[in-house]
Amino acid sequence: MSEVTIRHNPDRERFEVLVAGNVIGQAAYKGYDDGDSPQRIFYHTVINEEYGGQGLAGKLATVALDETAAAGLAIVPVCPFIKKFLTKHPEYAGSTTATTPAHLEFLSAALARPKSSAPTAS
Repeated sequence: MSEVTIRHNPDRERFEVLVAGNVIGQAAYKGYDDGDSPQRIFYHTVINEEYGGQGLAGKLATVALDETAAAGLAIVPVCPFIKKFLTKHPEYAGSTTATTPAHLEFLSAALARPKSSAPTAS
C-alpha cells in the first residue's frame, strides 16, 4: 500500500486519511460552542471498504482526538466508532463531554442546512 497520510481539513470540518493523495476515509465533525467551552461533535467516521481491516480508522481517530484535545476543544462523541474507540482509550476522558440533547439538536440542524454554493455570474 502507498504511504498513508492523515490530515485535518478544517474547511470541510473533517480529518482525512489519504493514500496516494486520494481521500479514502474521514472523521467528520461539527464545531459547537455552548458558551462554556468550544467543542467538536464527531458524528461520522468511515474508511473505504477496500482499505478496511488495516487499522486506519483507529489511526484516524487517534490523530483527530489528539489534535482536538491539543486545541483545547472538548470531544463530543456521537459517531458509534468514536464512542467505542473512547471506551478503549481512557486517556481522552478528561477531554470528552457527554452528548446532550442540545448537541443532537444542533447537529441535526447543522446537517440539514444546504451547503452554500459559489455565487454564479449573471
